[in-house]
Amino acid sequence: MSHEARNLQWLLQSFVEEVHGVRSVAVVSSDGLLLITSHAEADASPPPAPPADEDPAVPAPRKNPAGDRGDLAAVVSGLASLTVGAAKLMDGGKVRQTTVAMSDGAVFVMSISDGSLLGVHAGADCDMSVIAYHMALFVGRAGHVLTPALRSELRHALESAR
Repeated sequence: MSHEARNLQWLLQSFVEEVHGVRSVAVVSSDGLLLITSHAEADASPPPAPPADEDPAVPAPRKNPAGDRGDLAAVVSGLASLTVGAAKLMDGGKVRQTTVAMSDGAVFVMSISDGSLLGVHAGADCDMSVIAYHMALFVGRAGHVLTPALRSELRHALESAR
């Protein structure tokens, strides 16, 4: 990988490691393809036993969309498309950030200058303002280096890793 690609991966991994509550982060191209991703270290403890009134044969829903590398990218791309459409309908201008707060977590989407998107999946205990701040820092640092050549390199590296 090039120096720029390694730096971008380092920035993404640092984001996950340093910002409390972040479970996974992804950079998604403007056409919805995953370019680069990073995840928090998985919890080593075994999953809790299902309650007595729950059928153990029915699998519990996953708590982290990072289980499949494309899940967060699909969510980010879909949310971005939906909010851009809503902004057009409401004459709201350009969408800068989307936040979805859920009972067990949150998803954030922020535009990067080249049309790519930064997506973050965080736990319920996260501080949304801290995550938004770090997302803005990442976008400021990474936005100018996401050239077409780097996007292509990241995409090829991701495909060869599969």
